[in-house]
Amino acid sequence: MQLLKATKENIRFAAGTIKKGGLVVYPTDTVYGLGCNPFDTNAVNRVFEVKGRTGKPLPVLAYSIKDAQKIATFNQKALKIAKAFWPGSVTLILPKKPELPNIVTCNRNSVGVRVPNHEVALELIRLSNGLLIGTSANKTGEAPPKTPEEAIKQLGERVDIVLDGGAVPVGTPSTVVDLTTEKPVIIREGPIRLKSVLKVLGA
Repeated sequence: MQLLKATKENIRFAAGTIKKGGLVVYPTDTVYGLGCNPFDTNAVNRVFEVKGRTGKPLPVLAYSIKDAQKIATFNQKALKIAKAFWPGSVTLILPKKPELPNIVTCNRNSVGVRVPNHEVALELIRLSNGLLIGTSANKTGEAPPKTPEEAIKQLGERVDIVLDGGAVPVGTPSTVVDLTTEKPVIIREGPIRLKSVLKVLGA
């Protein structure tokens, strides 16, 4: 495991590691994330192993709405929320496109996507072809890490690179909105409140 300062050069190096099937811990606006190429099933499998996670889908971070549309189907409600809150701490659960491997979503027909509001995360995602696994860099059941040190304590040598971007600005996981049914459902309320989401939808 290499601990690297989140400089432009090191972010580029980390993106190269992701393209080769590696696992990278990186800062986002909410918590530290554990990332890999979502289309590399071996790398995705490693993420599940490192976290000790089974049967729970992995969210995907995108560089833009356009990138998110490569793996998820957006309706008007989804576009409204995305345009209002992205980049930011709202994850949308949307119908999955067949291009995304089933291992990512544990064979479910939906996927959680978000565009993070963090320059290190965005640059890493951009250099990794616009999409990156965005699960929190913790062991399943443990607290999501807010610093690189907390991530290393939990995942340690089992990842390839940890990008040190200091403490994260928000420190709580994103708000999750399920838009796979007619009525939007808040699965988890995070930094963005339910009433703010409903206001955007005019509800």
